Amino acid sequence: MTVTDPSGAARAEGAGTAERRELLKVTGLVKHFPIRKGLLQKQVAAVQAVDGLDFTVREGETLSLVGESGCGKSTTGRLITRLEEPTAGKIEFEDRDITHLKDGPMRPLRRDIQMIFQDPYSSLNPRHTVGKIVSAPFHLQDVKPEGGVKKAVQDLLELVGLNPEHYNRYPHEFSGGQRQRIGIARTLALKPRLIVADEPVSALDVSIQAQVVNLLEDLQDELNLTYVMIAHDLSVVRHVSDRVAVMYLGKIVEIADRDPLYERPMHPYTVALMSAVPIPDTKRRHERERIRLQGDVPSPINPPPACRFHTRCWKAQDICKTQEPPLVELAPRHQVACHFPENAPAGTSDTPSGDVPPADPGSR
Repeated sequence: MTVTDPSGAARAEGAGTAERRELLKVTGLVKHFPIRKGLLQKQVAAVQAVDGLDFTVREGETLSLVGESGCGKSTTGRLITRLEEPTAGKIEFEDRDITHLKDGPMRPLRRDIQMIFQDPYSSLNPRHTVGKIVSAPFHLQDVKPEGGVKKAVQDLLELVGLNPEHYNRYPHEFSGGQRQRIGIARTLALKPRLIVADEPVSALDVSIQAQVVNLLEDLQDELNLTYVMIAHDLSVVRHVSDRVAVMYLGKIVEIADRDPLYERPMHPYTVALMSAVPIPDTKRRHERERIRLQGDVPSPINPPPACRFHTRCWKAQDICKTQEPPLVELAPRHQVACHFPENAPAGTSDTPSGDVPPADPGSR
């Protein structure tokens, strides 16, 4: 797929991301939610929602976080936007450490880092008009747009495909897709540079999802936005992403450019995820084996030791239960955390060829 830049020159989607300036850098990010019991509320355990993430996001690109429900995607998004306080690790925005910034110093940065929430029904105050909802960022940041607040809000509504005359209407008068457009307009009010989109289309009808996805892509090209997209629909992710990070139980197990990840996934968990992506062509469906993982996702309160996926992995051996695999680059811009990766270049596996017996499809 190609898109056309303002100069009219066609560029490959995702091309040149390696040369762009680094906007966000996350190092060793951890978030544990304490579990307390008793009269004194003593901590007895912790939910290890995010447990040591490392990734970067370059200016103008879209990095998507994917994985099963409960793997820590949304928590990661809330940590990046500083809606949650990290337990450990480091978050840098434009080389500035924002990990533990207090509300005062963080307030100006709210203009540059914004979030699109998953549910367009609960994220809009039903008692406020559209004008009041979209203009809230101007008032909170004491920004006086040229031409007045009302004119700026109407321009934003028009930008996201709504009628400027909707200014005085209430959220209940709109459909789900229109409400999400209102939320996007509010997000764009302060001209942010980084937007964390937490499953922005999952609550919408399928017929509306494509419209919102295309709107986000058009806005990215027009306003030079950078996205961290949180999603579970792998078809949508393939359409919008430059790079994809796969999460499992609080950790990134694979991160790579979009096309290499979809065409040659290396981590067994990613292979299983990709096998579940629907194929529109009925003639090609029989060509791919559907991998069904056995067992449930372990509890984040007491995750398995070493490789957290070894309890469900058909390639697991003793080393997977005792040594945690590091996230290493096995191909250009393709990092994997696995002792026995699939589709890996020759010589990159931790075990000699032939030491791993072929997997029985029925055991997957």
